[in-house]
Amino acid sequence: MKKVIATTNAPAAIGPYSQAIQVGNMLFASGQLGIDPATGNFVEGAVKEQTAQAFKNVKAILAEAGLDISDVVKTTVFLADMGDFGAMNEVYASQFEGAFPARSAVAVKTLPKNGLVEIEVIAVKA
Repeated sequence: MKKVIATTNAPAAIGPYSQAIQVGNMLFASGQLGIDPATGNFVEGAVKEQTAQAFKNVKAILAEAGLDISDVVKTTVFLADMGDFGAMNEVYASQFEGAFPARSAVAVKTLPKNGLVEIEVIAVKA
């Protein structure tokens, strides 16, 4: 059974999609930008700050589904500029303890609202 996951602790979807969909013990979260859900604006700063906020948004969605960051098995990171990979990676590494999830990281031409980074996750509750 498919369940829509939505929380006001993460930015509302900016298009016709759900923040996340849960199917059984698996959660498929839509990409999260570095947007502060309280203001609807990007956080101040550059890619490090946007990456940290994107993870706050991811964690809020996970929590709404009864999961946490340790349940993440796959991430996809989209960067507006691959030159920001090192700065993003520094923040990324600080988000996990123990084994890191599988990951893809790609540069894209443009992100929604001209963001610098977008992070999507797949999580599984064992």
